[in-house]
Amino acid sequence: MKGIGRDEVRRLVAAGAQLVEVLPRAEYEEEHLAGAINIPLRELNRKSAGRLDRARPVIVYCNDFQ
Repeated sequence: MKGIGRDEVRRLVAAGAQLVEVLPRAEYEEEHLAGAINIPLRELNRKSAGRLDRARPVIVYCNDFQ
C-alpha cells in the first residue's frame, strides 16, 4: 500500500479504479468522494471486500476533517 496524490487518484479513477471510503457510515453519508463506496474499516473483511471487482485497482481513503 502506498500514498498517492490527488492528480494520481483522478487519473486512476478515470481509468476505472474503485474508491473505498473506510470511515463509519454516518460520516460517509455526510460527505464522500463521488462514486466512492463505503466499507467501514471495522467491517472490512473478506466478505465485505467481495463487493469489489478484483480486476480493477482499489483506492482506499479516509476523509477525516476533524
